[in-house]
Amino acid sequence: MNTRTLRQLTYQRLEIGAGRTGRLLNAALMLLIALNVAGVILESVPAPQRTYGLWFRLFEIVSVAVFSVEYLARVWACTESERFASGWQGRLRYMLTPMALVDLFAILPFYLGVFINVDTRFLRALRLMRVFKLARHSTAMDLLLTVIRNEAAIVASSLFIMLIIIIMAASGIYLIEREAQPDAFQSIPQAMWWAAVTLTTVGYGDVIPLTVLGKVFGLVITVAGVGMVALPAGILASGFSQELLKRRTEYQLKVKESLADDSLSRSDLRELRSKALELGLSQEDARMLLQSETTRPSAATCPHCGKEIS
Repeated sequence: MNTRTLRQLTYQRLEIGAGRTGRLLNAALMLLIALNVAGVILESVPAPQRTYGLWFRLFEIVSVAVFSVEYLARVWACTESERFASGWQGRLRYMLTPMALVDLFAILPFYLGVFINVDTRFLRALRLMRVFKLARHSTAMDLLLTVIRNEAAIVASSLFIMLIIIIMAASGIYLIEREAQPDAFQSIPQAMWWAAVTLTTVGYGDVIPLTVLGKVFGLVITVAGVGMVALPAGILASGFSQELLKRRTEYQLKVKESLADDSLSRSDLRELRSKALELGLSQEDARMLLQSETTRPSAATCPHCGKEIS
């Protein structure tokens, strides 16, 4: 097997998760990540740390070795993607992508602890970043991150509006309640705590208005908060629908391209399976889309009665 073939195979298995080997490899990495997160949490408890401290350390060494090999393999194989196909420059661009940075930060605390004297509690907290590696192996998380990235400007606008409302709510409750509760609302920055928990409908109850006008104002702010909190959720829900439609359309175009010669070979089916995995489509979705394209009437027949159009 030459270097190019090995690199292609590595890319397909690690980045796309193609084939049974790719699915098993991704499942094993997900399990290792989950065990690492559980290990970091348990290691913070004094009793398990005293009893199994050596085993925690050995597990950490093995995990870092596996994650280091995975990171280097991804950097090496990334040039198989069109986005990073320009040699070392492409690899550098890949290393600066969010998921590559997550992979790097997952192993960096271990090497920092070896070469630099750093507080172990700080390193333990950094090691919890390994949980974000699950986003690479979860199609649902990948879809969520894509939607957030696509809708970032709109979500940021809604959060900015929320910030303005928090400032206005804090200013209003400060003017209304400052004489009745000088300790709780002695300044606008202090009143922002009440405004934030009221707008987000959390309402811890530690600070509440006492005057009638303050209660009416609090009621208005609570109702406004319900709408403001629902706004980002609606934006993300709409983004989810649009992204799913986009991915299904892209898969349909790939199916049509494969059906250009009116037949599907084994290599075509393998490419379609890889494309479905890359797009995060479920097997059922991919099967239904494939079936809808293969059973669709030709352009020379009526879509209603199926008769040939003269």
